[in-house]
Amino acid sequence: MSSTHLGIPKGTRDFGPNIMAKRQYIFQSIQGVFKKFGFQPLETPSMENLSVLTGKYGDEGDQLLYKIVDSGDFLKKANTADFEAGYKKLLPAIATKGLRYDLTVPFARYVAMHRHEISFPFKRYQMQPVWRADRPQKGRYREFYQCDADVVGTSSLLCEAEIISMINQVFSVLGLVDYSINLNHRQLLVGISEAIGAPGMQTELAVSLDKLNKIGPEKVLQELESKGFKSHQLTALEPLLQWQGTWEQLRDPLSEFLKDSASGQKGIDDIEVILQHVKAMGHTDPKVIVNVSLARGLAYYTGAIFEVVDNKVSIGSICGGGRYDDLTGVFGLPDVSGVGISFGVDRIYDVMEQLNLFPDEDLSFSKVLLVALDDQSEHHALGVLSNLRKNGIASEIYPDRSKLKKPLSYANKKRVPVVVLIGQDEISSGKLTVKHMAEGTQEQLTEQELVGLLTKENG
Repeated sequence: MSSTHLGIPKGTRDFGPNIMAKRQYIFQSIQGVFKKFGFQPLETPSMENLSVLTGKYGDEGDQLLYKIVDSGDFLKKANTADFEAGYKKLLPAIATKGLRYDLTVPFARYVAMHRHEISFPFKRYQMQPVWRADRPQKGRYREFYQCDADVVGTSSLLCEAEIISMINQVFSVLGLVDYSINLNHRQLLVGISEAIGAPGMQTELAVSLDKLNKIGPEKVLQELESKGFKSHQLTALEPLLQWQGTWEQLRDPLSEFLKDSASGQKGIDDIEVILQHVKAMGHTDPKVIVNVSLARGLAYYTGAIFEVVDNKVSIGSICGGGRYDDLTGVFGLPDVSGVGISFGVDRIYDVMEQLNLFPDEDLSFSKVLLVALDDQSEHHALGVLSNLRKNGIASEIYPDRSKLKKPLSYANKKRVPVVVLIGQDEISSGKLTVKHMAEGTQEQLTEQELVGLLTKENG
């Protein structure tokens, strides 16, 4: 195939070894925190039945689902009338499956299917790719990984507090220090819709507010007007689009604004309890900002909602989630409340790369490269190689005979910190020539001393 025809779909990417090392560093860091908080691993299929996926993300989310055409004669269930009626009529006849849009809905499906095997509350983490037929742009991809942690089977607000604690721990491990955890509550949005005289329109309000950072306040208000909001309602709403700050700053004005809304008061009470729990956990600066315009456009959220942004890199949210009271209900398991958080690995990667936060020592694959200086020394080098690997040291041997410049260049490109030269002199003396690449120094060590040195550095 001509190289001019090679390519990958827009919104997808290849990841070479150096990038994968950095991605795995993120995955392992997040996974370590998930385990520390008692979450168990889970995986679900890349594809789900469309009946599972549709109707869970709102109309706009449904448009972004990747549908999979049925295998074989996929047109056999369709007829001329289906074609003439348009894609909405045709689609169910030719496609019954789709790529998952997120990890939460498949998780809810799993819980409903395995309800008799699960001990509630059920805490799971899941780290897999998802697909969205979105318009690719900086920080937005069509295929990307999510790292989710969810708790289902309890409505306790301790779970929300633990999520805030977990966010802080993950970003502390990754070296991210200047970020904000935006917090809101869906019941506050219900209360706001009631307070501005638009009861029952909280869904339309949430969908439009979710676009605030993308299109700005003026266009949000224009969109709401097109959805039927009256001018006096929009006038009452407009100041709230700017309301964000610490809970101490917003609690009293919010209480006054929502004094006649039971839903609004529920949201206020929940946020108060969540932040009290966070304080009790010892977080003196949890980096929480209450943002009453935060909406999280997904239709299934019912309680507290979270969205995390890095304050130094403008890339959108790098983490988000919230409480959902009855997501499993659509799968026949009603009244099972859950709450979860999703870390966007791809955006976190972009932020860490821009801020130069990846530690070099965690990005190398092999810790040592053995170089046999002649054919007779290769047999001895293989014994050393086997011994290093038995001691848990990532090691490799340069396979070709060449001038020393080539294996040293190879080691530098792969960030291998130690190169060991083995020739007849080394075999005779029992001392291996050990080159420390970063320092540009070398020393003579016995095989046992080499193992000790690398084991210490590895540990």
